[in-house]
Amino acid sequence: MLFRVTELEGASLAALDGAIGEVEDFYFDDTHWTVRYLVVNTGGWLAGRHVLVSPASVRQIDLTNDHVVVELTRKQVEDSPNVDTHQPVSRRQEVNLLAHYGIPLYWLGPFPWGPVPLPMPATPGSPVDDEMLARHEQDETADAHLHSARDVVGYEIEAREGAIGHVADFLVDDKAWTIRWLVVDTGHWLPGKQVLVSPEWVEDVAWAARAVRVGLTRAQIQGAPAYDPERPVERDYERRLYEYYGRPSYWGSRAA
Repeated sequence: MLFRVTELEGASLAALDGAIGEVEDFYFDDTHWTVRYLVVNTGGWLAGRHVLVSPASVRQIDLTNDHVVVELTRKQVEDSPNVDTHQPVSRRQEVNLLAHYGIPLYWLGPFPWGPVPLPMPATPGSPVDDEMLARHEQDETADAHLHSARDVVGYEIEAREGAIGHVADFLVDDKAWTIRWLVVDTGHWLPGKQVLVSPEWVEDVAWAARAVRVGLTRAQIQGAPAYDPERPVERDYERRLYEYYGRPSYWGSRAA
């Protein structure tokens, strides 16, 4: 299933033994275009503290009732390392956070989630692999490549000839937590029309200029099958998109 990031903003998030807070944002990395953390506002429970929760801990997503359940206890969340979400998240902070939850380091390994292809919940008390923790010193100085989805919404989309619209949303795979599509609002060029563009076709992101450059022409984007945010994205629609753009599908590439 693909869900829109904006669908889960404001959703309640619960541990196995009670409420934690509300989903406020998502942090994704610009290497795999995969969501690495849900940013949760704990409200009055932890005096407004924001905590980061890995998708590896997500047990259930209920879009109908705006509700997310995680395989954690309130005590685990309360005792998690404090991360200032108003500042860039460092690798050292990630190492400490993931070690606390017993989740493998996603940047170490051959798959999008490090040693595994999909985010996997930790078993109670399971430690992060010793070899991974041995990389702690190196990871402290590494660039985490994390970005706020809320912040990137609104970035300009630039085709080969220039601007063509802006990022309106993201469509995320609820299994791999990979961003499969950028929702592009074509704005002044085709008022009212939204189209989808794969992050695999992004050639560059100018973070300072708030612009995403894609390897497509304006005509290609303008002529793409329209996206309706009120309808779920079905595989047949995705196939039509890939056929239109003449690009391999993400599930085809994975199979290969």
